[in-house]
Amino acid sequence: MASNSDKDRNKTEDSTVQSAKPESALETARRQLHHAADHLSIDQHIVERLKHPKKVHEVTVPVERDDGTVEVFTGYRAQHDSVRGPYKGGLRYHPEVTRDECVGLGMWMTWKCALMDLPFGGAKGGVAVNPKDLSSAEKERLTRRFAQEIRNVIGPNKDIPAPDMGTDPQTMAWLMDAYSMQEGETTPGVVTGKPPVVGGSKGREEAPGRSVAIITQLVCEYYDRQLEETTIAIQGYGSVGANAARLLDEWGATVVGISDVNGAMYDPEGIDTASVPSHDEEPEAVTDYADTLISNEELLTLDVDVLIPAALGNVITEENAEAIAADLVVEGANGPTTSAADSILTDRDVAVIPDILANAGGVTVSYFEWLQDINRRAWSLERVNDELETEMQAAWRDVQAEFESRDVTWRDAAYIVALSRIAEAHRARGLWP
Repeated sequence: MASNSDKDRNKTEDSTVQSAKPESALETARRQLHHAADHLSIDQHIVERLKHPKKVHEVTVPVERDDGTVEVFTGYRAQHDSVRGPYKGGLRYHPEVTRDECVGLGMWMTWKCALMDLPFGGAKGGVAVNPKDLSSAEKERLTRRFAQEIRNVIGPNKDIPAPDMGTDPQTMAWLMDAYSMQEGETTPGVVTGKPPVVGGSKGREEAPGRSVAIITQLVCEYYDRQLEETTIAIQGYGSVGANAARLLDEWGATVVGISDVNGAMYDPEGIDTASVPSHDEEPEAVTDYADTLISNEELLTLDVDVLIPAALGNVITEENAEAIAADLVVEGANGPTTSAADSILTDRDVAVIPDILANAGGVTVSYFEWLQDINRRAWSLERVNDELETEMQAAWRDVQAEFESRDVTWRDAAYIVALSRIAEAHRARGLWP
């Protein structure tokens, strides 16, 4: 029989093993929910409801491969909360898509839409598949079959998917077409992030990167930093990172580091970002254009004013948080900072601007696209960008007000704004029956 000291030691060892594991999206979302709720007088029954998704749909997606064989994939659509409007969130194609990941990411979308004061709830979905292993024809067949499997639970007034990891505007065009064929009428509002020629919005692809740049400019102003005297390193040179880098470069900042999966380009004098192709323009081109190469890990710890992790989740961790030399971190990717790293950065007085604010340009312009589809009237790129800047500035002011009045972190302030709006909507609507 084990002694009490043995049991205590085993518990300690178990907790050490668990703390070493990366926190899942679902665990993070629930922790952030409780953390924000602690600052507000919210009915705990509402908090309990928000810990769980309303529905999770799991489907099998059989696809005929080009060689005639049939492979079956698993797809998900997690619908978290719709108290403020239809569900909204991306569809990703990735080998590690799981039910819990979709639930956690769907919760994040609920917070993000509420923070931006958009009339949407949160959802997320995808298929557990490596899109790099699919030909274009196979990807199209996968998308059309997946659309058929989830057709009854999506729609312009129910749940509106959008592009995410491993999907793109073409994927959304296929999904919209498959849905429309079954409905018997063209329904562009069923998805956002489509090509403009079939109802997509100008500026949608660039929007997450543009919002990161806008928020970076605003946070520099808040801390009395001139953008022209600010150095910036950006991990990731895909759609988010490249668009943010080019705008900040254009606005006068000095971008000294950018990276792709193979490594990072570094120039302390500043990089001409317009001359370096983004991942979409020329995959993995950053290192080919670099005179000085460093690793992605080194880029994260460069002595710069602003660090923008815009590639993957969980890249700023307990192991490297002490080495982060930037004074400001603006999260371009979803979940780039682990909870342990977040605590370390807070203790070090490093300001971290959360992803649900910084990269919210994507869902905001998706909302604009949805409006354009419903009204059958396209907006100009100038109007889209002007409206986006107005929305980002309004959200920034709301978060700033909570940050200053409650003496909390920027992340807590953003979640407090979001949760207060969601809780107010739940109170107003009540519980039926």
